[in-house]
Amino acid sequence: MRKLFLPALLAVFTLYMACTPKSGSQMASTPTPAQEPVVWDTMGKPLMGEEEEAEEPVEYAMMNEAEVMPEKQQEPDTLPPYNPSNTFEHDLLHTKIEISFDWPKKRANGTATLTMRPWFYPTDKVTLDAKNFDIKSVTFDGKPEQLKYDYNNERLTIHLGKTYTRENEFKVAIQYTAKPDERESIGGSAAITQDKGLYFINADGADKEKPMQIWTQGETESNSFWFPTVDKPNERCTQEMYITVEQKFKTLSNGVMLSSKKNADGTRTDYWKMDKPHAPYLFMMAIGEYAVVKDKWRGIDVDYYVEPKYEPYARDIYPYTTEMLDFFSDKLGYKYPWSKFAQVVVRDYVSGAMENTTSVIFGEFMQKNKRELLDDHMTNEKVVAHEMFHHWFGDLVTTESWSNLTLNEGFANYSEYLWLEHKHGKDEADFHEMQERQGYVFSAAGGGHPLIHFGYDNREDMFDAHSYNKGGAILHMLRNQIGDDAFFTGLQRYLKKHEFTDVEAHELRLTFEDVTGQDLNWFFNQWFFSAGHPNLDINYGWDESAKKATVTITQTQEGEGVVRIFDLPLTVDIYDASGKVTSEGIRLTKRSQTFSFDAPSRPALIDTDADRALLAIKRDNHTPEEWAFMYRNVPHFLARWEALEALEDEKTALKDQVFEAALKDRFYGIRQKALQNVDPSKATVLSVVAGIADKDTDPGTKATALQILAETGDKQYIPLFQKGLAPDQAYSVVGAALSGLTKLDPLAAVAASKALQNDESESIIPVLTELYGENPDRANLPFFEQKIDKVDYMGAFSFFENYRKFLVGIGDPVLIGNGIDRFKNIALDANTSQWRRFGATKAIADIRNFYKEKGEMDKVTALRTLLSEIKEKEKDETLKLYYNMFDEP
Repeated sequence: MRKLFLPALLAVFTLYMACTPKSGSQMASTPTPAQEPVVWDTMGKPLMGEEEEAEEPVEYAMMNEAEVMPEKQQEPDTLPPYNPSNTFEHDLLHTKIEISFDWPKKRANGTATLTMRPWFYPTDKVTLDAKNFDIKSVTFDGKPEQLKYDYNNERLTIHLGKTYTRENEFKVAIQYTAKPDERESIGGSAAITQDKGLYFINADGADKEKPMQIWTQGETESNSFWFPTVDKPNERCTQEMYITVEQKFKTLSNGVMLSSKKNADGTRTDYWKMDKPHAPYLFMMAIGEYAVVKDKWRGIDVDYYVEPKYEPYARDIYPYTTEMLDFFSDKLGYKYPWSKFAQVVVRDYVSGAMENTTSVIFGEFMQKNKRELLDDHMTNEKVVAHEMFHHWFGDLVTTESWSNLTLNEGFANYSEYLWLEHKHGKDEADFHEMQERQGYVFSAAGGGHPLIHFGYDNREDMFDAHSYNKGGAILHMLRNQIGDDAFFTGLQRYLKKHEFTDVEAHELRLTFEDVTGQDLNWFFNQWFFSAGHPNLDINYGWDESAKKATVTITQTQEGEGVVRIFDLPLTVDIYDASGKVTSEGIRLTKRSQTFSFDAPSRPALIDTDADRALLAIKRDNHTPEEWAFMYRNVPHFLARWEALEALEDEKTALKDQVFEAALKDRFYGIRQKALQNVDPSKATVLSVVAGIADKDTDPGTKATALQILAETGDKQYIPLFQKGLAPDQAYSVVGAALSGLTKLDPLAAVAASKALQNDESESIIPVLTELYGENPDRANLPFFEQKIDKVDYMGAFSFFENYRKFLVGIGDPVLIGNGIDRFKNIALDANTSQWRRFGATKAIADIRNFYKEKGEMDKVTALRTLLSEIKEKEKDETLKLYYNMFDEP
């Protein structure tokens, strides 16, 4: 599973509020967000010398001879929390589900036939997870007699009438109605926002802009809201699905469709069969009016399900799918093990994506046209890779418990690195890995937990930046530690040994020990079973007389449960002035440790952690000259990035030289960072910037260059802005070009915008709303009125902000009142998205501030009352938290 929704929402809240320009008191007040810890920090060389020793106070001197006993810590009188793996009472061998749907009531009518046997001990009953069902009947399969059962709306205990041993299979058939929407409260978490299991989208067809769909989301233990099962990750079984739907709908489920039968009542029943065992949380259905684009890979079906208007872009939406199947199969030495690979986009998804075996579900963020993908193709690539890799790590070999979740998610996270490294090069992969590490470090700032975390409060809590980001980073370190050959040989052996079973972290360790012949407890104990990461303070020295260079590394990490002393094998690269490098291996095993190296002359640079594989916060105390040397001579992307980060705050010619050189760096991320730090008043710089704006292959970098040129006010660049409006340009470039043209020739910009109004892509909406917000003209009011019902997700933030600016800019009280009414309806609509509700509410708060500044207190009072009503009726606690920030001081 790739989690995107709530973390993205919160991140965008913070980014949006930080980036929104404020004018006087017109903007709603917002909190100062917590500062993200600096990952690659730098310091100047410490001052050398001795401080005068202060005289010791008498009261402390008196303690010199005393024996000081530490205060006794309060010992806990209970065991610490421990979440074990599921205890097997029965083995679930096979599940057959026959299911149909009551759309108006948002119910499913099903019969589940479960083939089971006792795990070891004889028993005369079986208990299943079955949540919020109406149980119609419980029998042995094919028998009319009803079995006795107990049901508490969570678990169904069936009395079998006799004792069965582990040699005896039995089949129970349960007829039921699932009612996923008929609960007192719906659960959810930051990673998976609801836990209904079964979802009806636009069930009555009232929303003409949204298709009718049914889809499922099983992880963590929500599939038992639509069929009875043993809903635990260490269970697995084969599967059959008989799905009855109206003729207009297509279905998708696990495995392959063996038949499709038209029924007398005008419905159709599709029969799907999964002949290899997998966990019940991976069972899935998706039903809707889809276009299906078909490929083949080594004899199996590869299907792309998209809404019909996206059919021409299906292979772009799921990029490089067959190439990835080749790459991962070959890299792992284990061919993709399942009978097909299908991918489907659903509406209103409760997470980012889900690795249901053979049938991956994605949120609608994936569904873009070719032009939209110019700006954001990497997201689609990474998510496809992530979910595909789960088919080995998560589906084939599955975590035995949520405490070991990183055995699923850490591997899937690292697949993104592997794919980017293969397809786009090491710079791209390392750029991605840097962002993943930063995400983990930021999340751990308030205290972390072990990667294998048996003490969680809620299993949903495991879907965090530890299980994902840290897990992937640790695999990268392990790869670097034992070498590529051993790493991938180990993965192949791990998969072959544990295929179609559940695993815990020790089984991964034992596999790598078998391959390498090494004891790897030291690595797993500190990285998998302990909390935290190293904080390193690194200082350098040179002894001219002894011709020795020194590196002193101090571990400064603190915190409850955090490893005080990490065992860290590191590579140190020593560069002379010509750029020649000598590599040395060191092993940090103390809280503070100094390493010395022979050198014929003072090194130009000593590069500690030269592999850049270590997950750590570093204070690497180089001089500006050394940082400049690093940028020019150390090829690793992270070294170049660290050097630029260290020099950003310098006000020297050396800094200018480095950043001007970085404008021509091979990697777009470096070029873009350089653009943000060069002096555009220099003619030589502007010449390079203009070249980037004209010909750079990365849309984001080209857009940044256009923004810089726009600030010059020089009309010689108008042809570049006009070129940026061409139909083959990415929307980010179009936005920057239109914005630049607005500054240099506003009338031409407004004229150009008219041609863009008919563009059906939602990506053009923020471009035009920004233009119209900054240049309000009543003639553009229909554009806002037509688009307000269509904007959602991140685009909703800028839309509502620019709509507000437009209304205030026109200044017509009637128009403003109509706008407030529109915002109110959206803010109070519990059925619309969080993104839209937040954007609308913030717009109302900003209009209140506008009227307050004008002294129109009757309108201020009315809007205060409206904001109080919105906050009172809002059920989402996260939104309420942010609404509090709209309160006046």
